Amino acid sequence: MRQDQISRTAQYAAAFRALETVRRPKRARLFEDRFAAHFLAPPLRRVLWWAGLPLAGALVRGIVDRRWPGAMTSGIARTRLIDDLLLDAVREGIGQVVILGAGFDCRACRLPELAVCRIVEVDHPATQALKRKGLARILGATPDHVAFAAVDLRERDLHEVLETEKLDRDRHAFVLWEGVTHYLGETAVDATLRALAVVLAPGSRLLFTYLHGGLLDGSVEFDGAHVSKERVSGDGEPWIWGMDPARMPEYLAERGFRLLEDDGATEYRARYWGDRGRAMRGFAFYRVALAQRI
Repeated sequence: MRQDQISRTAQYAAAFRALETVRRPKRARLFEDRFAAHFLAPPLRRVLWWAGLPLAGALVRGIVDRRWPGAMTSGIARTRLIDDLLLDAVREGIGQVVILGAGFDCRACRLPELAVCRIVEVDHPATQALKRKGLARILGATPDHVAFAAVDLRERDLHEVLETEKLDRDRHAFVLWEGVTHYLGETAVDATLRALAVVLAPGSRLLFTYLHGGLLDGSVEFDGAHVSKERVSGDGEPWIWGMDPARMPEYLAERGFRLLEDDGATEYRARYWGDRGRAMRGFAFYRVALAQRI
């Protein structure tokens, strides 16, 4: 991603949330995100308009799924899973939330339970500027309980950023790092985890997404994976880091974290859609891990 470039993958993720928000019937939706549509470029807004029509919605979703196998269903189920895990933590008393690479994630605004939390969003300046402008247009102002740190973490140390934002190191925090690790190299992922281990109080939680390493080294075949890899590479945001899930517990332990949960798209789609979710193909390599600071 260039210094002045808005992340395309952030727009795609927002588009998937917007598509779920117009799904019919309403009771079939896993969540609603009234903010997502405001961050879409005109071509994606046109897709969303067609998807909201009574007879066209299923056709539009079918076309999206064929063009990018499993990405939409994975993104939708993953959004609900992260919502649930985050809200569980808030109900248990965690009052600080850090969102790394927030993109157009508007959980801070769309989940009313988070209004009692202090939230720090860390993101690339170009993407964050557009998001703040959009939130101000939608809400009239950016929310008071959210602090925005516009930084490129390739140029500034995360430890320094969180110290500047006055993260309370004596209180539990929840760190959300969604859709980022696979665009970073091994050195950057390692540095981020070690920086978090320094600033987070024991018992804090870290939720992050990552790719099955077998996708990147070619040792494991995944349905539709070549289409997704080619598409992100063509958008100038190639996937470059992943991990064998069998290695993840040891990898995290060496960096101060204990793995609590680790599921691929097949598992988290089944969590919400049952047998229908288990039958969905594509993006099985995309994983969600929840860890706790030791």
